Amino acid sequence: MTQSTAVYSQDFLKALEIGRPPNIKKLFPNSRALIVSGKYIDRAMLAKGGAMTIAANGRSNLVIRGSLAAAQRANAAIIIEIARSEGGASSYCATNYWNIARQVDALCNEMGVTAPVAIHADHYGIKKPEDVAPAAVEIPTLFEAGITSIAIDASHMPDAQNLAANLALNEFVPDWAGLETEVGEIKGKSGLSTVDEAKFLIAGLNAHGIVADWIALNNGTTHGIEASDQGIQVELTTEIHKALEPYATSGAQHGTSGNNSDRLRRIAAETHTTKANVATALQMISWGLEVNDYGNAQLDADGNFIKVKGQGLTEELWEEMKAYAAKQDWKGGNYKKLNLPFENKIMGQPQEVRARMAKRVEDFVYTLLTDVFNAGDTAPLAIEAILKAGSHDPGPKAERIEDPADWTPEKYQARAASLEKEDGPEGDFDD
Repeated sequence: MTQSTAVYSQDFLKALEIGRPPNIKKLFPNSRALIVSGKYIDRAMLAKGGAMTIAANGRSNLVIRGSLAAAQRANAAIIIEIARSEGGASSYCATNYWNIARQVDALCNEMGVTAPVAIHADHYGIKKPEDVAPAAVEIPTLFEAGITSIAIDASHMPDAQNLAANLALNEFVPDWAGLETEVGEIKGKSGLSTVDEAKFLIAGLNAHGIVADWIALNNGTTHGIEASDQGIQVELTTEIHKALEPYATSGAQHGTSGNNSDRLRRIAAETHTTKANVATALQMISWGLEVNDYGNAQLDADGNFIKVKGQGLTEELWEEMKAYAAKQDWKGGNYKKLNLPFENKIMGQPQEVRARMAKRVEDFVYTLLTDVFNAGDTAPLAIEAILKAGSHDPGPKAERIEDPADWTPEKYQARAASLEKEDGPEGDFDD
């Protein structure tokens, strides 16, 4: 798909008129890209049932292009995101919090994409209480630049501080925007999230009138290249999601690149997960590396990535990237740092090379959406939700059920001290 051949239905045009948030209308007044709140993407998956969509980390323009093409082909609502480590003030990608919406809008208009798309600021990390004040300054700029959904990730801190940071920063997130929160990253690979911890965070938010659309858990996976076969713990995830049903919070699954298709199908079918992040796999696939059926890059006997000849990057550029990585002593997952210094060289390749890079991403994402995530044909469900609400804001999924008097700082700090926890070595997983 290289140029717009879209036929715009009356429902789409009406959704375009009423469903785009104020920041998107201001930035792109003449656009026909249906960029919407993350809330509507979640609602579409819930309407279908047993479905989750990809949150594709757009580490490069070609990854974004391929992901959007796949969404259009699958008739699926989708999320395009970038994490703070990938595209924040200190980043390793050319795509960032402040240009990702402009890229998505331009590509949707160029290709005639009619699938609803949310622009998600993933892993907006708060690692210590002192990070809250500068975040209060920076977060509004993300929405001014076209973000329509955000993950406030204070999971690197203890539970009470995690809740406190989420409460303090919520006033800088528009009411209409999709909201994700997270628990458990502090414990690294082996200390998993518990029901108590997840319920503490979501109930504490609820007591203050905040209904999170998603919660991300440390449920047995890591970010980046997954070496073990432990993978996502489906039963644990199901148990936690069951406990959160009164608060209507969906799941956001992180680290999908290290899990096989059958496990991901179970996450979609057996849990309340509606958002599944895919980052490293899309990067490796676009470059033309050999991957297994779920996007994990394969290594040769010497531990080096295997480039498929005639796929992805030109062989000459790949050799240049490898030499650059060797000079920097970057190996394995640290190849992600090649994104920033090589984006312009990637975009300077011949058109047929760029097209095959995007097509490789498209085919992989299409298979995920239709055969693994059960997200096919969710685009009309998102549009239907917009028309039903008659607004860019569908409102919260749940009412306040917790008593604010039970969730004062003093009381939630005391409650956090008695939570059932599963300890593990400290984690630091940003994307």
